[in-house]
Amino acid sequence: MTTDVAKPPDFDPSDIAFTIDPARPILTHGRVIETGRAVRPHSHPRGQLLWAMRGVLRVVSNSCIWLVPPSHAVWIPGGMKHQVTIEAEAELLNIYVDPSVTVRTPTRPMPCCAVLLLTPLARELIRRLGDSDTSAPFDERLLRFCAVLLDEVEGLTEAPLNLPGGQDERLVRVTRHLICHPEDPSQLPELGQIAGASPRTLERLFRSETGLSFRQWRSKLRLLSAIEALNRGESSTTIAFSMGYSSPSAFIAAFREAFGTTPQRFLNNGS
Repeated sequence: MTTDVAKPPDFDPSDIAFTIDPARPILTHGRVIETGRAVRPHSHPRGQLLWAMRGVLRVVSNSCIWLVPPSHAVWIPGGMKHQVTIEAEAELLNIYVDPSVTVRTPTRPMPCCAVLLLTPLARELIRRLGDSDTSAPFDERLLRFCAVLLDEVEGLTEAPLNLPGGQDERLVRVTRHLICHPEDPSQLPELGQIAGASPRTLERLFRSETGLSFRQWRSKLRLLSAIEALNRGESSTTIAFSMGYSSPSAFIAAFREAFGTTPQRFLNNGS
């Protein structure tokens, strides 16, 4: 595994993401990236399992946004254009899967990005492969490690950590603003001034392009932003009031309804 420290504001992905070699089904690359840095929008033939052992990632693809805490990894299929931004300084391990290998969930292929809850076994396998020299010819032992990891990935649970976007420029102006300022309490009449659209038009755009009402979309944004804040060490009380909840208990209830667990348990276990 190669390791480097990325300093430019935007940079290119590792060259190994573009290597096609069925004899080496998995290639690995480690990287430490500072807060606010980003990988330029790109695609590559190899599928990518991206795990931040520490830090928080924001992955954008096909007008959808995924926030990925250390308890999870994101699967990015080969050929899918995406961009990765670091929300909190991250130590990354990339697993690049040759296009000759099909990666599936238990019920379907994974043709789009998915945030997956890592098991202890998956984490250890990723670490072990990250410590291996995947630039040399693979021996039988390394091939077995690859097969076990891919089998484990196919059984991982997908987490609802995505936020749907849209294509209409009026909607994009609003969603971009709110993503940068999730605590903004503005309602559709005020946001319409940013969009150049009426409140009714904006509500229609949210429903038609994201499948969610404006209220639902903003609630999900705030919960995803809360995950980032939790990983930065902020308390549930601080997050609750900064995100506009009436009380910490209201925030915890909303978090539990969305993710099936409390904020602290999610932070500790990812489930």
